[in-house]
Amino acid sequence: MTSTAPDRVRVHTAPADAQWWRSAVIYQVYPRSFADSDGDGIGDLPGITAHLDHLVELGVDALWLSPFYRSPQVDAGYDVADYRDVDPLFGTLADADALLERAHRLGLRVIVDLVPNHTSDEHAWFRAARAAAPGSPERAHYLFRDGRGEHGELPPNNWESVFGGRAWTRVTEADGTPGQWYLHLFDAGQPDLNWENAEVRAEFEDVLRFWLDRGVDGFRVDVAHGMVKAEGLPDWSGHVAMIEGDEQGTVPGGTNPMFDQEGVHEIFRAWRRVLDEYPGERVMVAEAWVDPLPRLARYVRPDELHQAFNFDVLVTGWDAARLRRVIDSSFAANDAVGAPTTWVLSNHDVVRHASRLGLPDPTSRPNGIGPDDVQPDAELGLRRARAATLLVLALPGSAYLYQGEELGLPDHTSLDPSVRTDPAFFRTGGTELGRDGCRVPLPWRADAPAYGFSPTGATWLPQPDEWARLAVDVQRDQAGSTLELYRAALRLRRDHALGSGDLSWAPEVSTDPTVLAFVDRDVLVVANLGEGSVQLPDDGHVLLSSAPLAAGAERTVPAATTVWVELR
Repeated sequence: MTSTAPDRVRVHTAPADAQWWRSAVIYQVYPRSFADSDGDGIGDLPGITAHLDHLVELGVDALWLSPFYRSPQVDAGYDVADYRDVDPLFGTLADADALLERAHRLGLRVIVDLVPNHTSDEHAWFRAARAAAPGSPERAHYLFRDGRGEHGELPPNNWESVFGGRAWTRVTEADGTPGQWYLHLFDAGQPDLNWENAEVRAEFEDVLRFWLDRGVDGFRVDVAHGMVKAEGLPDWSGHVAMIEGDEQGTVPGGTNPMFDQEGVHEIFRAWRRVLDEYPGERVMVAEAWVDPLPRLARYVRPDELHQAFNFDVLVTGWDAARLRRVIDSSFAANDAVGAPTTWVLSNHDVVRHASRLGLPDPTSRPNGIGPDDVQPDAELGLRRARAATLLVLALPGSAYLYQGEELGLPDHTSLDPSVRTDPAFFRTGGTELGRDGCRVPLPWRADAPAYGFSPTGATWLPQPDEWARLAVDVQRDQAGSTLELYRAALRLRRDHALGSGDLSWAPEVSTDPTVLAFVDRDVLVVANLGEGSVQLPDDGHVLLSSAPLAAGAERTVPAATTVWVELR
């Protein structure tokens, strides 16, 4: 780190490269909850296409589509039965082509999900594997093993599923006798593929080409740290949650044999060669729950993936000192391999940050919030969420937004158990509520059926009554609304090129450890995570504030507020 001013320490220097993905703001669309065009209560591709103007008005660079492939929907589409077709719930291949065409015409790039760790148990390969004999080429596409015990009645090892329960299911052979077991790190309907198999590797390279040929701009790689397992599949006493984050980088129970094996890097190098054959800077982003950060950075070396989700900010919560350490370590790890750092606060797998940050412990990350749990303070949670958003959007690198966060949507924390769909809820007997609360369909119009999500008023998950006041039409052009805050932030981020800037801490602003102050290009950012107030320097023009500044106190940043100041 080098000094850039007497009191400032630079922690990141802008790279010379200017590829779009290094500084892009990418908006996650969860198709079943974005917009429903046909009235069946489930969002679809035509619904997304019809609302792309919202993303243009918001000011994002690209959208990432969660899975829309043919699937029995055991895990909301992350159980893929056919990687080259669209599930009828969401439309057709022609609808996918129309979405791509319109997005590109509007200047938006499109990233699609790729789910390579496992398929659906309804995939043609797995149906063939179940019908075939042990040791057959069909079974070699997956991880079938003989059971332990005198009659093979015990699973091959003691691994647990991420969704709860054991990670093995026993099949009945063609002759009706109990047979081998197959591995599924997630639901039993999601059998893990055998990535030591050459046909598996060739198949996924072909899938990449199929979608690249149709014009997609890249792939978000689901469970990118999975796929390859430790040789021999040894017993392991640990447990893995949906989003892992640990300052020390430790793994309960010792080294995890399920994830982050060396063999994944060979796969990504092969995929990178495929993408590099195509024009237009096609990209891959890894969903990889890997600690510590230098190990995660290995996934984004120059010949592997382009980005990896940085979950450390998400799991840190409302803690200024820890956030500063995460920012420092994120830049150090990624700059060392020439990769951009990504920033994310919410996604389809976690409680929305407007709710998490309103909990009594704003650094906690529960797997769902239910009506019998301590409820978040909605007002405080939203105030902190807006401040956290301005903090991360001012950081150099790429930012990911989850649909609805631009409206300040909280989780639906009063869902009845009878409407829950997440396999984690059922596999844990309800001890883990799961992710339904963050997946509730969006409110578009306050006075319309289903708040404009569906023309019939049908929704696959119920929407809270209080969402009427958060609908897009209510917030659009309303001074001070969360939607307008996001629009202003993204416009200023672009105008000041903050995503491709340098970053230096500005300790001259405050020595209070609950305050984060830094400079990115010509913008001073002051995030006050403490209880008191912070005085801004006398020079500079306030560009944006996450909360109103008191009349006559424009140079004072109140608690739970982030301010952007243009330096002169």
